Amino acid sequence: MESSALGVRHPAARPWMGVAGVLAFAVIFAATLWWSKWSPYAHKLSDLFASPHWTGTNMLNDAGAAGSAPSLAGAWSFTRAYFTDIWPGFLTALLIASAASALVPREWLLRLLRHRGPQRSALAGGLSALPTLMCTCCAAPLAVTLRRDGAPPSAALAYWIGNPVLNPLVLAFLAVVAPWQWVLTRIVVGALLVFGATAWVGRLAPADAAVPLPTPAATPPRAPLPSAPERYLRTFVRLTVTLVPLYVAAVFAIGLLRGWLLPIDAAAVHWAVPSVLAAAALGILVVIPTAGEIPILLALSAAGVSGATIGVLLITLPAISLASMVMVARTFSIKLTAAMAGAVALCGLLGGGVLLALGG
Repeated sequence: MESSALGVRHPAARPWMGVAGVLAFAVIFAATLWWSKWSPYAHKLSDLFASPHWTGTNMLNDAGAAGSAPSLAGAWSFTRAYFTDIWPGFLTALLIASAASALVPREWLLRLLRHRGPQRSALAGGLSALPTLMCTCCAAPLAVTLRRDGAPPSAALAYWIGNPVLNPLVLAFLAVVAPWQWVLTRIVVGALLVFGATAWVGRLAPADAAVPLPTPAATPPRAPLPSAPERYLRTFVRLTVTLVPLYVAAVFAIGLLRGWLLPIDAAAVHWAVPSVLAAAALGILVVIPTAGEIPILLALSAAGVSGATIGVLLITLPAISLASMVMVARTFSIKLTAAMAGAVALCGLLGGGVLLALGG
């Protein structure tokens, strides 16, 4: 046994218990992601290689929703369709977030994500996001849990934004069905957003990134491993009760107003600057499932919308949404969440410029 912060021997400090907890987390992590993300997306990619035509629907414009007035029936239809699409991913996020909080020793988690300086922490958080393949809303519970467990703001932000923006399989989808300029823009500007902007925004949070790296004597250990199932259930219930109602309300609001969101079509060619600014402002509000930006962007491109507008939406649509901001604001603070939204909008404008320069 090792000593806790109070100098009392604690069974949770036994190394084998930490290893057992991590192994249990790894099983939950792999099993749930295989079910909800890895296997379905691998099949989707295989189908695209066989027939390189996107078959997904544009959820913002199904059944002629564009331009329509707000209606409760339309909002409910959108909400139901959206959650039918994303519920496996969101359930997976809740299960993994609960497992990380209940099973992984906190000092181990912090050693993975907390480094000297926000840039290194952002790099660690962004790289940790690559295997989970979440949309911005499904990544929110995981980012909230990381932050509550002491991860630096830059690491938690990078994990949250990195999931949708640098999703390896979405990049592969884009490479198959979209011009190469779209893929390059997404990678270059996305990397700047995930590994650079999050470090800058993280500096606006209370200065806890300078706290010395945790040690067994400085970081309180988790409770004993036998109580892990109870902690797991308690964490799962807390996340569900605190996040799901906010999530549903925000998605319903977006469904109510979706006819007025992204009112961009071929006419926008004559209003280049307004359409680009509208894309930057509205793109950070719209909620879409993983890869949901692809049918939207393909439809806008076919309608003759400029490459600058496409480039903006290529970054802003997946990176953040009103629903995900609502879920993380209490933990990250409204100030930090708003700053992150502003950074996404600015990177979106940069994406528009890059794609325009590439001739996409």
